[in-house]
Amino acid sequence: MQKLLKQIKSCTICAAHLTEGVNPILSASPQSKIVLIGQAPGSIVHRTGIPWDDRSGDRLRDWMAVSKNDFYREELFALIPMGFCYPGKGKSGDLAPRPECAPQWHQPLLSEIKAKQLILLIGSYAQKYYLGDRAKNTLTETVKNYTEYLPQFLPLPHPSPRNTIWLKKNPWFEESILPILRKRVQELNT
Repeated sequence: MQKLLKQIKSCTICAAHLTEGVNPILSASPQSKIVLIGQAPGSIVHRTGIPWDDRSGDRLRDWMAVSKNDFYREELFALIPMGFCYPGKGKSGDLAPRPECAPQWHQPLLSEIKAKQLILLIGSYAQKYYLGDRAKNTLTETVKNYTEYLPQFLPLPHPSPRNTIWLKKNPWFEESILPILRKRVQELNT
């Protein structure tokens, strides 16, 4: 695993497309029980080098009811984005994750994480990649039908502050799904 992580952290396959430079950010261990597959690091995370070290990470930890200390314990969480580097700024937020990372690195990574018991698919990029034809037409429908993907996957919306409107329009998410997410995380955090 250490050799693989070192290879990923020195990866440059999409360097020509990154205006802010290469800085692959992830965290994983063979003992990780929960794998979080997110989108791509934002500008703050690009600067700090710490996965989910921003307001999205704060909301995600709140959703799971875990402390920052627990969140960064590699034996509990593997933090793997679809694109390992900050893709840059677009017209209405960050650009999409670079498409080179997941096909190049995800399968080798997941095969090394022997203890994984749950994969959280955070946002539409992860859901489309991992669920393929099983994903519904919209993120909302995919998240709403989460039971179809358990016990392996649990699809979630992205916890970005930009999704506050989505959360207000879909109160069922906090009422129905967050208790299930918290219970499962608590079970695996023992």
